Amino acid sequence: MKVLCVFGQYNYGDAERGLGYEYTNFIPALRNLGHEVLFFESLAKLDYSDYADLNRSLLQTVEREKPDIVFCVLMTYEIWLETLQLIREGSHAALIHWATDDSWKYEQASRFLAPMFDLHVTTYLSAMKKAEKDGLNNVVLSQWAADSSRMAPPIPADQCRYQVSFVGSTYGNRKQWVEDLMQRGIHVDTFGYGWPGGPVEAGEIAGIMRESQVSLNFGDSGVVIEDGKPVRSRQIKARVFEVPGAGGLLATEKAEHLDEYYVSGEEIIVFDDVDDLAEKIEYLLAHPDKRDAIARAGYARTQAEHSYEVRFEPLIKQAADRMVIRPAAAKQGIDFRRFESIAKSHQPSLLLYLLKVLILVPCLLIWGKQRGPRAARRFLFEFSWRYLGKKTYSASNWAGRIFYKES
Repeated sequence: MKVLCVFGQYNYGDAERGLGYEYTNFIPALRNLGHEVLFFESLAKLDYSDYADLNRSLLQTVEREKPDIVFCVLMTYEIWLETLQLIREGSHAALIHWATDDSWKYEQASRFLAPMFDLHVTTYLSAMKKAEKDGLNNVVLSQWAADSSRMAPPIPADQCRYQVSFVGSTYGNRKQWVEDLMQRGIHVDTFGYGWPGGPVEAGEIAGIMRESQVSLNFGDSGVVIEDGKPVRSRQIKARVFEVPGAGGLLATEKAEHLDEYYVSGEEIIVFDDVDDLAEKIEYLLAHPDKRDAIARAGYARTQAEHSYEVRFEPLIKQAADRMVIRPAAAKQGIDFRRFESIAKSHQPSLLLYLLKVLILVPCLLIWGKQRGPRAARRFLFEFSWRYLGKKTYSASNWAGRIFYKES
């Protein structure tokens, strides 16, 4: 099959943040399954003049390439609902959306985006339950995995370059975790955006994990609302599978359903708090044979069950099967005349420019020229998805019309 991947080449569309996860992991796996893979950049703002230009370019690519599958990983409102509908009506492609962070993004994004896809893939059982309540029958449960091309068997602890390492950006409470370990006398080598050493090349990450006696993962994603109550959310992140797949020993925070993928204490290490983590790290460093045995078991489980080839093969089949029951696509292809009519609603009005000024000025005063515009855009987006619903993801959405480069 011909698969058109729609996501960013770089994290958040910014080359300084390094190559994006989906770009470096999803494309190789799809090619390993024998598919012809094409790529469409959807996050780099400099590649397009505005969102209308981005959406027009995507439609032109679909019309020209005629893919069998359009595989999207959407961040917010970069691809309009109307654009997805035009693809559904004017092409023979099955549409798949791989949703990220549905522990909190389901409410603000996925419930509006999912109806436009033949298959909406979530990694959260809680999102599946919400989708069922919302009457969505195209939402399926999957999980992150490891890139098979970067899998390698563990090396002995005495051959590792690092004792303890962490690869990832500094957002959330990650910096505090590392500082707390340092205070307990445990040195952590850190790699990624926001750390002193900065990002590392995607090709180096697996090597760092393999050459670390212990590789850390922090799964805290903040407070989310479950059944009307605030609860602390801990995610199963991609790093959970990347580390053992690369031949490393994973030490990770507890997360719901984690025991469905690995056996704690035998294939990975799971910790409760910083004292528990520090105690387990010290034990593993003092008992290299035990560390090596856990690393080998985790690698074997990952190699057998947790590659992206294993994840993607059934998803593509399901999407293709659902495509068959969809109304037949228009023989004339993508309706570009209709798109241009839709694109006119994206042009900002004088009232929207005045709204931008009203929001932007106080944000500039508080957060400055660099962070102020992003904060203003964020305020408008938060208002939009709460009170305007799915319009937030349409061509006429307010945030995208007056904030482009800041999105």
